[in-house]
Amino acid sequence: MKNITIALVCMLLTAAAAMAQPEKTFTFGPKIGVDYTHFWGKNCKHGGQLNYQGGVFFEYVVANHFAIAPEVVFAAQGGKFDFEMFGNKHNYTEHINYINVPVMLKYYVTPSLSIDFGPQVGFNIYSKCTDELDDGTHKQKNVMPQKEETKSVDFGVGLGLTYNIAKDVFVQGRYTMGMTNVFKSGDYKEAKNGNAQIAIGYRF
Repeated sequence: MKNITIALVCMLLTAAAAMAQPEKTFTFGPKIGVDYTHFWGKNCKHGGQLNYQGGVFFEYVVANHFAIAPEVVFAAQGGKFDFEMFGNKHNYTEHINYINVPVMLKYYVTPSLSIDFGPQVGFNIYSKCTDELDDGTHKQKNVMPQKEETKSVDFGVGLGLTYNIAKDVFVQGRYTMGMTNVFKSGDYKEAKNGNAQIAIGYRF
């Protein structure tokens, strides 16, 4: 009887250990999502805009409950500034496209839910500014390149959750806070990126 009890306990512990971690050691696949991006920092009014992202992820289980997940993602980001100059109202909308490479450390609370945290580096591949000018009598819209005014590399930190809604499909929510200035100079040179994102992905 004692041996049977010990055997049953061992079986239960083995089953619990198996349920506490993902089935596959290594997975990868595509992910797409929508973002709400904005700027934060000195002189920023937190005007944001809806954007999008898309890319690939890789995930490797390094230990029980823990995995590491680097990604390569194209992300359209930016934000808005409103100000007056010489009595005219200006609405600036910054559009900055990045190739973002986050490296997330994932802690699996359950087999279906993980808490994700890690650093991100972003490479600025294109940037422009749309200026909508309103002088009281008519409105004018100008598009200006911003590559020389924006920094080429951006660093940030992300925190979020991933939930497996099916065996190979997951949804993901994350906020990434930029830690470096986006612009090289000007009134908004201390502005930093902020990105709240919701994505869906498929595991292979």
